[in-house]
Amino acid sequence: MFLESMFEYSMRWSNQTNGRPPSEPALLPMAGFLRSVQTPEFAGVTFHEVQAKSVLNRVGGRSAMPFEWTINPYRGCSHACVYCFARKTHTYLDLDAGPDFDSQLVVKVNAGQVLRAELSKASWQRHHVAMGTNTDPYQRAEGRYQLMPEIISALADSGTPFSILTKGTLLARDIPLLKEASKQVEIGMGISLALTDPDLAKRLEPGTPTPKARLQLISRLREAGLPCGVMAMPILPWLTDSDEALDSLLSQLAAAGATGVTAGPLHLRPGAREWFMEWLAKEHPQLVGRYRRLYSGGTYASKDYRRWLASRVGYFKKRHGFDGGARFIRSSQEGEASNPEGTAPASSDAAPSSRNGRPDPIKTGDLQPTLF
Repeated sequence: MFLESMFEYSMRWSNQTNGRPPSEPALLPMAGFLRSVQTPEFAGVTFHEVQAKSVLNRVGGRSAMPFEWTINPYRGCSHACVYCFARKTHTYLDLDAGPDFDSQLVVKVNAGQVLRAELSKASWQRHHVAMGTNTDPYQRAEGRYQLMPEIISALADSGTPFSILTKGTLLARDIPLLKEASKQVEIGMGISLALTDPDLAKRLEPGTPTPKARLQLISRLREAGLPCGVMAMPILPWLTDSDEALDSLLSQLAAAGATGVTAGPLHLRPGAREWFMEWLAKEHPQLVGRYRRLYSGGTYASKDYRRWLASRVGYFKKRHGFDGGARFIRSSQEGEASNPEGTAPASSDAAPSSRNGRPDPIKTGDLQPTLF
């Protein structure tokens, strides 16, 4: 069925390629390059189709991630989130971390077949596999290429536990398949949602489904009997970190039925940092100086800010019933199990502070009032 659908897909798009004669070299230095595709349905986006030799990626031994293996069927992401930490990875392909990351997308068209071959090896130990850790597996392109059903089936059939983190409501298409998979292996479902303001979301994440649509997806997953944690990252200083914003976010996540929340501040890694700061200068120029001071140490916000945000997030998590960890893994034998929170903030019983949710320098002397 998968091969048949890919054949039909190839025939449907055969007249929508970039017109490059077969004898010309690949447009990009990519192993397994097949062709570049453009279509009116994805105006401004070019898909670079490749034949992957391997799909399973091993996480470095020094990583703090709670998993050892990942799968990324796509490189680049049309969600176009201005803060995306993965932007720099596009420079490895001689593409830029800005517009190219949003519009020049690499598609591993044979991901399902290659994965089945890798999982069938005697050496495979059925370690947990995480998806959505670099680029979103349910970005809009998935509606065309339909790579995830075969990937999910391959993992479940091999007895390999897995988790998915996404902003894409296209995930709803695969809920029946995921329910069946949960009977075979431990699976984890996570939705990425860190703000509820639709106007701000449209400017920050122009290619993503709306916050309301993602809240509805959380409810659909829960109604289907699947656990669903939420990755409420990144929280943006002075934009989404007020008491009002955090209270709105946590209350709506609770109402949607989320089984847990992991939250944390914006990280500004190289590649993402330049692109985000350019956006900030256009949208909120008055905040540029504050961000430079707050992130003067590099990728992470100051320790004092992180400590303050952790207390605010912890307070609202407890207020809305999220006392435990970010629970979004479900075992086929044990029900729901806790997923390591990693960088999740510690909880706090502190009452809301003044100054629209930001630290009051009189009451919180250990913080840096010049930043707030």
